[in-house]
Amino acid sequence: MFQFNQGMRRLLSVAAVFFVLAWTQATAWADEILVSAAASLSDVLKEISSGYQSKSKHTVKFNFGPSSGLARQIEEGAPAELFFSADLRQMDTLDKNGRLEPGTRKNLVSNQLVIIVPGDSKLSLSSPKDLLKADVKRIALAEPSSVPVGVYSKKYLTDEGLWNKVEAKVVPVQDVRATLASVESGNVEAGFVYKTDAAISKKVKIVYEVPIDKGPKITYPVAIVKESKRKDTARGFMNYVQSPAAKDAFKKCGFVVLD
Repeated sequence: MFQFNQGMRRLLSVAAVFFVLAWTQATAWADEILVSAAASLSDVLKEISSGYQSKSKHTVKFNFGPSSGLARQIEEGAPAELFFSADLRQMDTLDKNGRLEPGTRKNLVSNQLVIIVPGDSKLSLSSPKDLLKADVKRIALAEPSSVPVGVYSKKYLTDEGLWNKVEAKVVPVQDVRATLASVESGNVEAGFVYKTDAAISKKVKIVYEVPIDKGPKITYPVAIVKESKRKDTARGFMNYVQSPAAKDAFKKCGFVVLD
C-alpha cells in the first residue's frame, strides 16, 4: 500500500510538472499585444488583425483614437506594443524623444481628404469655396491644432486662402470618426474627413475630393514602441500588416499602399 501511494505521488508530481510546462509554453506562444492606432485605421486594422490572429494564435487588442492623444499617452508611459499614426509629426516627436524601437519605423499607407455632407443634404457644394455660402453654418473638423486630419484640412484651407474666412464656422471635434458622426447626424452642414472614412458610411456623401497633387501629403507611419514587453510578437504583427493579404485589405478600404 505504501509503495502504491508513493508511486501515485510520483506520477501526480510528474503530471503536475508536465501541466505547468505545457501551460507555460502555451502562454508564451499565445501572446497578446496592445496596438495604439489612429481612428481612421480602425476598420481595416480590425480586418487585418482577424487574419493575423487566426494564423498566429496571438491576440491583438486595439486602442483607437486621435494620433495626437495616442502619442501623448505613449509619452506618458501608457502601455502599447505598436503605434500607427495618421501623420509623421506625432511619430517624429516620439522618435526624437526615444520612445520608438530603433529601426522599426515604416511609412505604411496614404489617404485623401474629402468634403462630406449629410446624405439627404440639398446644399450645392462642388468646391471648397462653396463652404463660404451662407447656408453652410457649421463645418465639423477634427481638432485643427493637433489631430492629423484637422491639421491637414486647416493647411489645405489655408493654402487655398479660405481658412480665415471659414474658421468661425468650424466646430472642432475629437477625431475623424467624430467628424463623420457629426455630419451623419445632420448637426453640421459639412465636414472634412479621409476618403476611407466617408466610404464606410451610407449616411454621408462626398461632394469634393481634394486633389492629391494639391492637398497635403498624408502618410501613416507605424513603429514598435521601445517600452514594449512583447517586441517579437509586435514585430510579427508589423510584418503581417505589410503582407500581400494586408495590402489587399488596405487597398479595398481605399488606402494607397506605400512601397
